[in-house]
Amino acid sequence: MDAFEALADPTRRRIVAALRNGEKQVGDIVRVAGVHQSGVSRHLRLLHDSGFVTVRPEGQRRFYALRPDPFREVDVWLTSYRSLKRDPEMAT
Repeated sequence: MDAFEALADPTRRRIVAALRNGEKQVGDIVRVAGVHQSGVSRHLRLLHDSGFVTVRPEGQRRFYALRPDPFREVDVWLTSYRSLKRDPEMAT
């Protein structure tokens, strides 16, 4: 799964937003994302497999956090499109 596939799902974007301010446990993410624990766990696994999320075990608990590198890669890709001129016919 590439970066854009990983971020295409709205639930995964809510999970990413929930982790923006630091690491959290699954239960904390469930409350913010509005998805059942099993769904959050599945999406976290996909985000982990695509490199966006790290997991830090601490006893029975698991703490999830964002990795900056994949976001930098997306930003580099987007940078090449920032110079595009705005189409005046598309303005509203």
